[in-house]
Amino acid sequence: MPQRKNETQTILVNKRAYHDFAVLQTYEAGIALEGTEVKSVKTGEISFQDGFCLIKNGEIFLRNVNISQYPFGNLNNHEPLRERKLLLHKGEILKLSSKVKEKGLTIVPLKVYTKNGKVKVEIGLAKGKKLFNKRDDIRKKDEAREMRGSYKSGNLSGKLR
Repeated sequence: MPQRKNETQTILVNKRAYHDFAVLQTYEAGIALEGTEVKSVKTGEISFQDGFCLIKNGEIFLRNVNISQYPFGNLNNHEPLRERKLLLHKGEILKLSSKVKEKGLTIVPLKVYTKNGKVKVEIGLAKGKKLFNKRDDIRKKDEAREMRGSYKSGNLSGKLR
């Protein structure tokens, strides 16, 4: 089924990145993939476990991202853990490299999706969270979930005080 114009389809979201990092800014980047990698990504055979971005020689690369080999590929199948180049404008790369030099900032992949038939990666400039920040976020999510549950059941007594 061909995609319509401006149609995006999310393939994978890195939930762990949102748990471990506070995302300050996001960028949309293209990714340079080899033949069978595109088919593997579009079937969802990708893993972000411990993935990160690295800037060297004015270019940005995606590391530790596993794209499984395509099962119907031939002898020219791709290497699953190779370093992949991200496609960004030079100004964006310079801005990111200056921000990464600041203490505690890193670039992490957040989401992989297709847009107009092309595979895109959303990367984020992020700052690592401390353990107490993670606990505080979990507590806030639990409170919000309890509030939604009390609204649905019509049980509002004691929740709004």
